[in-house]
Amino acid sequence: MSTVPSSSQPRPVDTPNANTPPRRAGFRSRVSYAKEKLTTKEGWFGQYDYRWLCLPSVPFLNSGPARAPPFYGLDDNMPLLLAITTGLQHALAMLAGLITPPIIFASALSLDSVMSAYMISASLIGILSLVQMSRLQLFKGYYLGTGLISVVGTSFATLSTANAIFNAMYRDGTCSTTTLADGTSVRDPCPDAYGKVLGTSLICSFLEMFLAFVPPRILKRIFPPLVTGTVVLMIGASLIGSSGAPNWGGGSNDCRSRPSTGIFQLCPTTLAPRPLPWGSPEFIGIGFLSFISIILTELFGSPFLKNVSIIVGLAVGCIVSGAAGYIDGSSIKSAPAITFLWVHTFKIGVYPPAILPMLAVYVSLAMEAMGDITASAEVSRVDVRGLEFDSRIQGGILSDGIGGFLSALFTVTPLSVFAQNNGVIAITRCANLSAGRWCCFFLILFGVLGKISGVFLAIPNPVLGGVTTFLFASVAVSGIRVLAFSQFTRRDRFILAAALSFGVADLLVPDIFTHLFDGVDNPNNALEGFFNAIVIILSTPFLSGGIAAALLNLILPRESEEEENDRMLALEEQKEPSVRSANSKRDQ
Repeated sequence: MSTVPSSSQPRPVDTPNANTPPRRAGFRSRVSYAKEKLTTKEGWFGQYDYRWLCLPSVPFLNSGPARAPPFYGLDDNMPLLLAITTGLQHALAMLAGLITPPIIFASALSLDSVMSAYMISASLIGILSLVQMSRLQLFKGYYLGTGLISVVGTSFATLSTANAIFNAMYRDGTCSTTTLADGTSVRDPCPDAYGKVLGTSLICSFLEMFLAFVPPRILKRIFPPLVTGTVVLMIGASLIGSSGAPNWGGGSNDCRSRPSTGIFQLCPTTLAPRPLPWGSPEFIGIGFLSFISIILTELFGSPFLKNVSIIVGLAVGCIVSGAAGYIDGSSIKSAPAITFLWVHTFKIGVYPPAILPMLAVYVSLAMEAMGDITASAEVSRVDVRGLEFDSRIQGGILSDGIGGFLSALFTVTPLSVFAQNNGVIAITRCANLSAGRWCCFFLILFGVLGKISGVFLAIPNPVLGGVTTFLFASVAVSGIRVLAFSQFTRRDRFILAAALSFGVADLLVPDIFTHLFDGVDNPNNALEGFFNAIVIILSTPFLSGGIAAALLNLILPRESEEEENDRMLALEEQKEPSVRSANSKRDQ
């Protein structure tokens, strides 16, 4: 998430008055409002300083803090051009995070370019983000959605767990492998494995729906920052080791081991336009070029470019690698011009050993949603205490659970609230829901235009690795930030050390638990499935570390200092709404 240093933060101007049509306004009022919006200069441009948004910054030459544009709240009257512009920023800020999981899934299952391009397109179609941004009242004070710009995408937690599930399927014969004449084993395409992950996800999504009706104060006590921070930290760190850095070196497939024979003796394979051994300086240089482009964009770019620095890194890397002949354009040619959901489908099934790990994934998605919704509310200048905010947490978790159910039907793995767009809100000072709706429009457009997915699929591994290493490191930093909210008492340090003992061990020695049950003779199918489930959990860093942290947090006695702090926090949350509102306005 990009931020502007405090020394260069512009001074704010007055906040615009809300002038949107009433929610229950009549048809004529809405037509009049739309006409004014589309036919007047004020409706299109407003008072926003577009020059500030688009001009680059030059370090050490700034004469002083500039006068910032106004802050647009959730329901303020926002100029149409600004809504479109910031909506595009939100979409571009999310783009790298959205396309990375399907690319990695397709590579892990050896799927062809047509199926891979479809998976990317399906992940981009952001229909469920519209549900998350809504705030529909259901019954007895329960809601669906957050009412904030809470966009959703394939969770990185799912990515980490699914890779472990795919490995288990190839080990137990659910998916087949072929041994070549030179003795090299190659994974056969296994789309049914993806279908089994979707089916398992579908039935496990009901757990998160149930968690949505657990009072947030109980969830916060069960999953404090000590637990959630550990989970997010391990997700980011494990993805760097399993995908980001290996792709930077040339590929995360079998070419990583640099065999002396077979198609994987060069990366990504010997059939690529310009294959090279894994770790070649050419690959490292291309990835570093993408990486350094992100840094230079943060240093010199305008506020607009800073929010889409990941896309800038991808673009620069692709231009240079394309000119050097590293890009294979076959995926672009084979991709359809127009596509949509269900153009390709997967045979839905259930993989029993994946049930326990997927249930743990949905618990982590609920924890992730709590943190991301809180961050979105803070940058949107919405009160983060009280019943209204608790209902936003409840509505967000419920939408996540329902989204997990629907996304499986949409041929997409479980979704979670993304935090990447919070930087867009902070820098552009626009938290308006109209920008979020335009973001969904652009995501749907990107998904429907099939050639775009072909372009993403053609990105060379080193370029993707250089960018995603930075992206995954940002996820790990988010986990460190969450951990910073802990008090780090002796109890906290003990829990964190125990959790990291499992998580870091998995990171550094990935196969340590793989042979845990090899000594069991002739287990039946049920017992073998249970063993596989345990191995998947223990082999996934964020699951093993997160479960250890959660269990120890529940069973270890709390210290008197922590109890006193919890009591003071509970008293603070019981303040009258008027007092909370007054304090919030004073802080702003």
